[in-house]
Amino acid sequence: MEVILLDDIEKLGLRGEVVNVARGYARNFLLPRRLAEAATPAKVAELQKRDEQRARHEARSSDQAQQIADVLGKTVLRFEVKAGPTGSLFGSVTPTNIADELWRTKKIRVDRRKIGIDTIKRIGRFEVPIDLFQDVQATVNTHVVPEGGELPSDEELAAMEAQEHGEPEAPPADEAAEPTLDEVPATEEPVAEPADEPATESDPSAEAEAEQPAPEATEETA
Repeated sequence: MEVILLDDIEKLGLRGEVVNVARGYARNFLLPRRLAEAATPAKVAELQKRDEQRARHEARSSDQAQQIADVLGKTVLRFEVKAGPTGSLFGSVTPTNIADELWRTKKIRVDRRKIGIDTIKRIGRFEVPIDLFQDVQATVNTHVVPEGGELPSDEELAAMEAQEHGEPEAPPADEAAEPTLDEVPATEEPVAEPADEPATESDPSAEAEAEQPAPEATEETA
């Protein structure tokens, strides 16, 4: 069954494309969720007309593409999206989103199929490559920011991604320098050096007798 996608769907196609899918998949998933509509002849003709109009605004020569590339190189796109505590998006940023935002903010039309990403599913800073013309490519800095917040530092973003994947966080530099007990290599017990004069145990009774005063001598009587 042929349908027209109303949204970008990973591994299926971009918004506005006509794709052939299983009838059950269309009726049970795509159509009820308004992710696609039936590809009637009238809808397909309307879609083709719209694509032709968009193509008129795309780069049509190498020099024009280079001028567009210079503008895009100075452009920073910003998307505010809902995200979880580890930075994972409740949705995604797609090539169509990027193409629509370039048209809205810069009135630059690019072919969505030539945007070099599939989908962005995490907050962060991304360099998105776009093929504008033969041998002419631009890179657009794209910031995906949590809704109502600011973008964390690169170190914080890496820690959030590691937390999502269950990886232990790296210890601070001071703690990392000190080995744990398990990491300390086993060494032979030091052998005590012999003393110059071996110590001997004293007899308590002998010490007691030595401390008693000697009896006074008495004269024998006849």
